This record gives sequence, structure tokens and C-alpha cells, in this order.
Amino acid sequence: MYQVIVCFMAGLGAGLGTGFAGMSAAAVISPMLITFLGFPAYEAVGIALASDVLASAVSAYTYKKNKNLDIRNGIIMMITVLLFTLVGSWTASLLSNTVMGNFSVFMTLFLGIKFIVKPVMTTKESMTQADAKKKLLQSIVSGMAVGFICGFVGAGGGMMMLLILTGVLGYELKTAVGTSVFIMTFTALTGAVSHFAIDGIPNMWILVLCVAFTLLWARIAAKFANRASAMTLNRATGVVLTVLGIAIIGVNYFGGGKL
Repeated sequence: MYQVIVCFMAGLGAGLGTGFAGMSAAAVISPMLITFLGFPAYEAVGIALASDVLASAVSAYTYKKNKNLDIRNGIIMMITVLLFTLVGSWTASLLSNTVMGNFSVFMTLFLGIKFIVKPVMTTKESMTQADAKKKLLQSIVSGMAVGFICGFVGAGGGMMMLLILTGVLGYELKTAVGTSVFIMTFTALTGAVSHFAIDGIPNMWILVLCVAFTLLWARIAAKFANRASAMTLNRATGVVLTVLGIAIIGVNYFGGGKL
């Protein structure tokens, strides 16, 4: 029962973060499994990435059905993210880097406060007025930056993408989240397969619980997000990210977990 409760809470946080903001489930599930169930970090990340795959895919489908997904630029960014994740990982392997290990945790909290204080009110009409070639180039450069940081730091992809899609590419919030979860579906799948290939099959009971609970809450969050007004979505996203950021910091710093 204790394992079910931990997985439910982890899936709740990860699912809401994914459905509302395109956040990686690894940012929530990994510290929960490590701290409360004593899982090895590598296995915990593998389970978190596997949980992210279905949750992100279902969320992306929901956003696509509501015409809140930019597939063309999303695919371009996804390819560059995957390629430069490898470059970042290779670079990190050559260095002794621990400086940015808690990057994604504080990024979550920062973005949560940002959406509450300064909501993204860009409209789809203003998005379509942007120069297509300029947006294409920005997608490539942004994908390179996000991928390299993810590979070098090991986390922060979903939050980095949301920040860049809204702040640099000028996406309205729903399209930004839809595009982010679309990209995260494939990055999480690649990461999960890599982890399982290297470390073997994880604890199946915990894997099934985390996948199921994350999928459930991601589906609920994505449905709500697509029906909400821009201001309501900004506030809801801000509250969810702020609470998750504080909770993850608490788990890592006061619960004995390791960032």
C-alpha cells in the first residue's frame, strides 16, 4: 500500500506537470522513487522516462485534436534536440560537471512564478504573422540549445522547451505546451529505451503503477488545459509548477534525496 501511495503521488505531480506544462515526468517521479522507495537513481530515471512516454503522447494527441500543436516546427526542434542531447552527453562525459545538477528543479519553480506574475497572452493570430523562415531557424537553434543543455545537465528539457517556445518563438501557451509534449514523447522514449537497454528491465510493479497514474493525471490536465481560457491556463500552470517546484526542492533537500 505504501508503494501504491508513493507512486500515486508521483504520478499525480508528474501527470499534472506534463498535461499543463509539458514538464518531464523525471523531474517529479525520480526524486520520489529515490527518496521514499530507495530506488537506485538510474532505475528511477528509467521508470520516470517510461512513464513520460504515454503521458506525453496522450497529452500531445489531446492538444492536436484541439489544434494546439505545431507539428512542422515541433519535428524540426525534436530532431535537433535529440542530436544535441547526444553532443551534450558526450561533452559532459569529458568534464567533471556537478554545477547545474539541480537546474530543472529551480527552473520549474521559476517558470511557475513567471506564469503567475507575467502570463503568456500571445494569440494564435499573432503567431501566424511571424516569418516562417525566421521561426524555422529559431526552432533549429533553440533545439540545439535545449538538447545540449539536457545532455550536459541531464534534466530540464520540458521546462527549457516551454520557456523557449513562449519566450523566444512567441508561441501562445496552449500551442507551446502541445508542441512541448509532442517533442517530449520521442525524447522520453529514446531515454527510456536507452536506460532499459543498459540497466535491464526495472521493477515492473512500480513501472506499471507510475505509468498508469501519470497517464491518468496527464489526460485530466490536458483536457482541462485545452478548455480553459488563456488567463486561467496561465494561472493553473503557474500554480502547478510552483507547487511542484517547492515540493521537489523539499523532497531533495529535506527528504534525503539527491538532486
